[in-house]
Order: sequence, then structure tokens, then C-alpha cells
Amino acid sequence: MNPDDGEILASELTSNEVGDPPMVGPLLGQIPGMIASVTADGAYDGEPVYHAISQRQPQVPPAVIIPPRITAVLRSVTDPVPSGRDRHIHMIQEKGRRSGEKAVG
Repeated sequence: MNPDDGEILASELTSNEVGDPPMVGPLLGQIPGMIASVTADGAYDGEPVYHAISQRQPQVPPAVIIPPRITAVLRSVTDPVPSGRDRHIHMIQEKGRRSGEKAVG
């Protein structure tokens, strides 16, 4: 949805057998032009969703605003540059859930 005018930019009809997270890539593919941010609820929390978003626009990745689940854990891969999801989890661990959520919008 375009936050400026409420226009629906992408939609996908799925069956009960298809979850929401796998549809992120196809939905983003329907949106022309640059995407400033992607906001979703905790059902979309997971590295595959963050990956699909960053692949859509690798030069200037959109801001991702997805609250990690209460049970979220950092990925086990040792990477000098943490993923966006891991940064969200760290922020919540350091500041608490409410302050962490406010910090990312």
C-alpha cells in the first residue's frame, strides 16, 4: 500500500496451503519503482523475508519494519555484518521490546 494515498500496489490470492512469508518476493515484484520501506506484522519475521526484500532492491535496500517474534533468536552464522533481522533483535535485547520497536518505527 502506498502510505501517501492508500493505493494498493500489490496483491496475491493464495490458498490456505500457502503462507504469507513466501509471497513477499512475488508481491514486491508487482511494485514498480523504488520501495522506501516494507512494514509487516510479526508473522513475516524471518531471514527469508528479509532476504526477499533485500534482493528486490540490492543497491538501496528498503527499510524493514517487522517486529521479531518474542521467541526470535539470532542466526547461528558468524557474520561480521549482522542481518537487518539480527540488528532488530539486538536492539530489542538492549532497549526492551517497546523502546526497540519505537526506534525502528
